[in-house]
Amino acid sequence: MRTRCPNCGTTLSLDALIAHDGARDALGVAFKLSGQLGNTLVRYIGLFRPETRELTMDRVGKLLNELLPDLQAQRIERNGTVFNAPPACWVWAIEQAVAARDAGRLTTPLKGHGWLYQVMTQWQGETTAVAALPESLPARQMPSARPSQTTAALAALQGRLNGG
Repeated sequence: MRTRCPNCGTTLSLDALIAHDGARDALGVAFKLSGQLGNTLVRYIGLFRPETRELTMDRVGKLLNELLPDLQAQRIERNGTVFNAPPACWVWAIEQAVAARDAGRLTTPLKGHGWLYQVMTQWQGETTAVAALPESLPARQMPSARPSQTTAALAALQGRLNGG
């Protein structure tokens, strides 16, 4: 089975995706993030793609795994201040990044998440600045969303490949 990335158009075998460590990591993160946030993150990761070549699956997995703890905690830290970052904040900030790129105000490929996090500090969806969090405070889980048919099929295939 062949899959096609909606962001960059790359076509790859589903078997190759699951067999590759970096791709499998990226798919694991994608399973946790569905709906509008997942779709928006795919567009964001595309901002890291060099113009003359594709992103490696190792890089995609690394980028997503860098974001995952903050996505799950629904909080980010920027310049020593902690900000609320619910899924709506992430979606808004990524849309700002894509719009800035399209308007020529953001140079790609991005090297890190600093620009995104700085924009997230300006989100007006709710009061964003919060007190510093104690180390022992557990991360809040993202609200569960019904997985897409593609996500469910990939999970089933992964289970079969793992002998389940």
